[in-house]
Amino acid sequence: MHKNEMSELKDRRQKAMADLIREHALASQEEVAARLSALGFEVTQATVSRDLDQIGALKIRRNGRITYALPDQLTGAATPSRLASVLRDWVRSVDIAATIVVLKTPPGSAHLVGVALDEAGLPELVGNICGDDTIFAACRSAADAGKAAARLKALAAGETSV
Repeated sequence: MHKNEMSELKDRRQKAMADLIREHALASQEEVAARLSALGFEVTQATVSRDLDQIGALKIRRNGRITYALPDQLTGAATPSRLASVLRDWVRSVDIAATIVVLKTPPGSAHLVGVALDEAGLPELVGNICGDDTIFAACRSAADAGKAAARLKALAAGETSV
């Protein structure tokens, strides 16, 4: 297969994957692979995993079920109540290391929390870096880190006046 044909196939497959995620509550890579297969795409688990990462798919909790979602499905949704919900559901701990707030999540959940933090636009946070289960949220000063950590802990505890 020619390089351009492979690129076109990948683009079509990733578009189909995005459409499936928008239309269906898909909870696993196996479900995504099965749906793609039904559409005529031959995929391996590694291909599905790589494509999910490349299109920015995240796992979120919807109606009590964890399913894939795309970032554009979350845009504008990180109001304080949305951020509080994400923090309550996904953050295990909040700690401070100098000018960095360190948040711990279950494996595979850090990206979801990082997106919610970015969208919330907290004034103390400059930006964040997400791993698999850890987020480093950078602040301009140690004082800002303290304020941000206190705010995040309060939101996670359900306090709304922060």
